[in-house]
Amino acid sequence: MRCSGTYEYLDGPEEQARLNAVRRYQLVDEPVDDTYERIAFIAAALFDTPIATVSLVEEKRIWLAAAYGLPGVREVGPEPGLCGSAIAQDGVYVVNNAATDPRTREHPLVRGELSLRFYAAAPIRAYDGYRLGTVNVIDNRPREATAQQLTALEHLAATVADELELRLMVIRGAMAEQRMRETLR
Repeated sequence: MRCSGTYEYLDGPEEQARLNAVRRYQLVDEPVDDTYERIAFIAAALFDTPIATVSLVEEKRIWLAAAYGLPGVREVGPEPGLCGSAIAQDGVYVVNNAATDPRTREHPLVRGELSLRFYAAAPIRAYDGYRLGTVNVIDNRPREATAQQLTALEHLAATVADELELRLMVIRGAMAEQRMRETLR
């Protein structure tokens, strides 16, 4: 892995395959889906944080499929330290105090208006293993998370992965139906 100056990613063809996996679900730039909004709400409630998101990591931005506590925000920059770094991890990525953590202290969401301090993210893994994004929780005060909370966050990320697979099946079914109709014409 290396850092592109925007986020950590796999080299060359592996990163292109990961980006293709993100795109196949056709969720980026789509209207908010209540399913992902509910998952973000549950994550925020479990951690008692003011913000939680369901994100997909693209090459030049982080797309927020859900953004509890961030009304109207649908994307953020891909600077290293948060979502872009979290997808490079096998497990949950935790930053207890972003202002003092060398991975995050220069991030615009830490230094800027949001004053992010606590961040925990579980990677959303597609069935073929690609890390698509994260389910994450954010607070503007430093804190610790319990093992139970982190496990719950992993389960929420797995639930998002399941929902994405269902979405893909619907997309493929609709495409197959369209091809069949065109063939019958």
